[in-house]
Amino acid sequence: MIQFSLKCSNDHQFDSWFQSGAAFDKLISAGLVTCATCGTDRVEKAIMAPRVNAARDAAAPPPSLRATPTPAEQALTEMKRKIEANSEYVGMNFATEARAMHDGDTPERAIYGEAKPEEARKLIEDGVPVTPLPFLPGRKSN
Repeated sequence: MIQFSLKCSNDHQFDSWFQSGAAFDKLISAGLVTCATCGTDRVEKAIMAPRVNAARDAAAPPPSLRATPTPAEQALTEMKRKIEANSEYVGMNFATEARAMHDGDTPERAIYGEAKPEEARKLIEDGVPVTPLPFLPGRKSN
């Protein structure tokens, strides 16, 4: 696993883990790496400093798991719970369903799902009211 510092075309910076440098390159070229803040797929590696241990024989402490979630984590968990309880998950049909409701072809209802970056961009350009979610839809949390 490797961690990269990333930056999007809107100057948002964030970190993400990848299986390898080659895996990152493959995901970037497929448009599957998106900004954690704005959702754009125009993302590149940011300048990063290498992590170096002070002493070769000094063992780094294992990462700690918080016993209690932070207020931000609690808010995101509650948001996800409310969205899942009050909306219909339409999976990869999200763009089609959202457009059909916007065009009046199907009755309006609360939906959430997944869309490829180019599909989401086209919905926004066409005035369909959508927003990226701060969690992966349709997948169970731990």
